[in-house]
Amino acid sequence: MPAKSKTAAHLVAEAKSHVASLSPGEVADELRRGAALLVDIGEAEERIAHGSIPGAIHVPRGMLEFAADPTSAYFRPEFDPERRTILFCASGGRSALAAEALQTLGYAGAAYLEGGLRAWQEAGLSVETES
Repeated sequence: MPAKSKTAAHLVAEAKSHVASLSPGEVADELRRGAALLVDIGEAEERIAHGSIPGAIHVPRGMLEFAADPTSAYFRPEFDPERRTILFCASGGRSALAAEALQTLGYAGAAYLEGGLRAWQEAGLSVETES
């Protein structure tokens, strides 16, 4: 491996050092206050297999930047750079990278759920499944 190469683990660690991480309890509190947008960046198959957090919108990781960019044809109006945006995936790695990408797009309040959906479930918080 060339000396300047990084692994995915390095990229995740770097992202985690630049973006806010929130515990399941902190995310639940923000959701109760109603000001945050919660985004599930997992794949559709993951949502079917493991469920999602109630109230989350689904934007697969590969489409996130397009959905969050107001100049994109794929922009979703739920996104607002001034709004707290909390991302989650299965365990937190992809959502840390995604939160860093949103910061680059001007989302200063981007954060991710530390430990992802697994941590949410381990904290005894509710998950909804697709029927």
